[in-house]
Amino acid sequence: FPPTSTHPTERERGDMEHWATKKSSRMKKQGLERMRSTTLIFISTLIVTVRGFAPSTSPPISLLSSTRHHRYWRNNILRVSSETSSSSSSTSEEEEDPLGLTSELRLITDAFASIPDEKTRHKQLLYMASKLPDVEEAVYIPENKVPGCLSTVHVTCDLTDTDKILYRGDSDGLLTKGLLALLVRGLSGSTAEEIQRVNPEFIKEAKISQTLTPGRNNGFLNMLAVMKKKAMEATHADVEATSSSVDTDNMDAADEQKQPDGDETEETNIVTSFDPIDGKPMYNAILSKLIPILKPTYINLVDNSHQHAGHAGSKGWEESGESHFELQITSSAFEELSLVKRHQLIYMLLGDVMEKIHALSIVARTPDQD
Repeated sequence: FPPTSTHPTERERGDMEHWATKKSSRMKKQGLERMRSTTLIFISTLIVTVRGFAPSTSPPISLLSSTRHHRYWRNNILRVSSETSSSSSSTSEEEEDPLGLTSELRLITDAFASIPDEKTRHKQLLYMASKLPDVEEAVYIPENKVPGCLSTVHVTCDLTDTDKILYRGDSDGLLTKGLLALLVRGLSGSTAEEIQRVNPEFIKEAKISQTLTPGRNNGFLNMLAVMKKKAMEATHADVEATSSSVDTDNMDAADEQKQPDGDETEETNIVTSFDPIDGKPMYNAILSKLIPILKPTYINLVDNSHQHAGHAGSKGWEESGESHFELQITSSAFEELSLVKRHQLIYMLLGDVMEKIHALSIVARTPDQD
């Protein structure tokens, strides 16, 4: 607004102040719109990338369409996040997670790692604590209490018909309850073997350890250890019942073989021994544990460790250069057992040998399937 003279009149000064105030208000409004746009993009991307990780309610459509940035978010970010989520899930099925995380725990870890500040991560843990379902009084027993925690923590689990572990638990501390909720959500729906592979170092990758005191960090490790133990106990209790029935069937079969019908003896092809290999203690241990119990009609164990030379994290490799095996076995002991239960039976029979094996590929059949 150009002044009409060197000294503006009172009316001209009023008009100039009016336009200056209006321009300042417009610039402030544009700044708030840009800030709101950036915030919505960050939060909404987090919502889409991690299912249910943050509140499920999306921003109102009126907000999404208010600026060019919101239109870009609505048209592009959702599509990119969806494609990224689907591609990452397919990739996780093909490649082993470096920390042995379940697919859900990997999503949560990546989401926490993407949060830029410690305060927001702390708030997210408190939010997850508020969403942890209530548990019945039967859970609050000494057997379910986690030792070494600053707060009181109780956790238990159930085994589904598909051999998946479902956790339930509670804590009297909000932050500790948030950590428990993270583990409950990240581990539930996985098998006991998948849960055993989880490396507790993921808490550092998620940047959660920065939020915790040494005491709470130790409590978190204790929670994970107890949950792993609970998963194995639930699975072994089911497998031991199956194993006992297998042993009974084998004893009955042995008694029948001791009483042949007349002069005829039914010819069997049960494998009863193997040729030990010098310098291969794990190979020998696997066969010596499986053959007497399962009484296979066919068994073949291949040591593929040379294809994975120097594989880190394998006790067997450090001791004898053995880490990867491929097992093919046929036994009547697998009859009426699902594929998962056949594998679990083998894992249980191998016992402490499994702790030294990095990878064991199993093809378990019944005689009718050969």
